[in-house]
Amino acid sequence: MGHSQAEKAATRARVLRLASRRIRAEGVSRPGVADLMNEAGLTHGGFYKHFDSRDDLVAQAAAVALTEGTAKMERAARKNDQDARAGLIDAYLAKQHRDAPATGCALVSLGASAGRGDQHFKEAYEQQVGTYLDLIAGLDDDAEDARAEAMLTLSALVGAVLMSRAVADKAFSDELLETVAERLKQQGSQTSSGRA
Repeated sequence: MGHSQAEKAATRARVLRLASRRIRAEGVSRPGVADLMNEAGLTHGGFYKHFDSRDDLVAQAAAVALTEGTAKMERAARKNDQDARAGLIDAYLAKQHRDAPATGCALVSLGASAGRGDQHFKEAYEQQVGTYLDLIAGLDDDAEDARAEAMLTLSALVGAVLMSRAVADKAFSDELLETVAERLKQQGSQTSSGRA
């Protein structure tokens, strides 16, 4: 009995991982149940053993996609021992992040969907925004301005990746990432030296 429940939980988790990648890459309206179940190696009929509806799957997959980013952001901040904020900026605004929406930050790919989504979707998105703001603010020594600086930084990061994915010209896309990264790091240096 326990083995069967463990298998069911593992299957459900696998479907959620696949769905979270697909909705980041294609949007919440694209992946169909039959397609997702086929990709997971399951039948369409098995779907209802794990989820109440497609909306239930999408909501849970969105929550998975949103929370997966926290560990990545924490790792990015630890990449630069001298300047954790610069490390986070460089990792977030990397071309590799831009070019991998299926595994990238869900704040970028799910923002518009969350804005049109139900209360639960908005709450999951809001929670992740709050988590990232806390993480970024924690990198700042000045507690007074840390939250405001974190809001500005996160907004610039998400916006730059969103726009870099949306434009057709690759050179312009690269310029967006590079310029925003450079300016955010300059701003951080100026803010730090202004406090010294």
